[in-house]
Amino acid sequence: MKQHLLSRPEARKIILHAAGLSKRAQFGKGREAVFKVIDHLGFIQIDTNYVVERAHHHALASRVPDYKPEWLQELQEDGRIYEFLTADSGFLPMHNFRYSLPVKQGFLAGRKPLTTAETNLMNRVLDRIAREGPLMVKDFENDRQEPSAGWWDWRPSKMALERLYLEGSLMATRTKEFLKVYDLPKNIVPPDIDTTVPTPEEYARHVIRRELTALGIAYAKELAWRTRRVKDNLVKKELARMVEEGEVSPVAIDGLKTAPLFMLPEYKNKKIQLSGDAFILSPFDVLNVFRHRLRDFFDFDYQIECFVPEAKRKYGYFSLPVLVGDTFVARMDAKADRKQRVLIVHNLHFEPVKLNEETVDQVADAIKAFAAFNRCQEISITKSNSRQYLKGIRNSL
Repeated sequence: MKQHLLSRPEARKIILHAAGLSKRAQFGKGREAVFKVIDHLGFIQIDTNYVVERAHHHALASRVPDYKPEWLQELQEDGRIYEFLTADSGFLPMHNFRYSLPVKQGFLAGRKPLTTAETNLMNRVLDRIAREGPLMVKDFENDRQEPSAGWWDWRPSKMALERLYLEGSLMATRTKEFLKVYDLPKNIVPPDIDTTVPTPEEYARHVIRRELTALGIAYAKELAWRTRRVKDNLVKKELARMVEEGEVSPVAIDGLKTAPLFMLPEYKNKKIQLSGDAFILSPFDVLNVFRHRLRDFFDFDYQIECFVPEAKRKYGYFSLPVLVGDTFVARMDAKADRKQRVLIVHNLHFEPVKLNEETVDQVADAIKAFAAFNRCQEISITKSNSRQYLKGIRNSL
């Protein structure tokens, strides 16, 4: 099939529209908009980092004005979303629950053989939850025999719970304090949800549609990224068939040499207008997950530096990309001091793009909104690489 040729500005529009960032409130407002975002993107990544509000709340607040964190918990309680792990842990729409089953089978098949003691402990844990109802790690006695060796050195009961969770024998919800509560699937999955295991071909096609819906334009390796837990996931084979059938369109970007790119045909003639709104995004936002995409389409070289040794950091521990329209204009290393209710901006680094006064004011308004979202009443900016823009920001604040 002939490749559909796009300019880079056209490609950016498609990518931003698919990500739900073509305008503020692209999916509307209120709790229902939160579900629409999760349903459209197919996956909202969870992260435990609490320097600023956690990534899943941050991603939703970027797209739903006046977002309230309790809406996410209510959607879990209503059985409309659930938590599970693919490449990362995240929230998914419940009506697609059956597509998590191959991933769970993959975890089970790839697990190292367990000892008799480990198997017996898992059986006891499962039996207790079946008898007593939902339980947390703290509900099980501290069965550690030796001191902890670090963050991932879980005690046996925690390990048993997570193994049962990954294989699908248990599911989990979250408390307001972000603690996991484990329960049997029959108590969480509504009775009208399809729980039949998809064929490998069905699974692959679902993943391709889901990822293209969220990414807009993607490489084959990105489409297969969240399927790496599933052996022989057939994504590349089914992708070729979907191209032949016209369900997926190959794409080329004018003036840009890349590996083959793909998108859904509906974007061929879709008229997309960007509002030019400013967004402060989570490092784990779907737009920022693939570093090469940011370079290829947005000329933005971004890396979250909390995983980089301090001496090698350029911009800060938890630097947040700042997007205005289709351009990344800055990155903001921030921390929410919740006791003092101050948003501390350690470094507001502007990209080498010329900003007018209106854009600087937009960035300032976005920082104010971000502070309010983090329940901060004051904003403190420590440093910036632009005196001119920093002065404009401070005047606006």
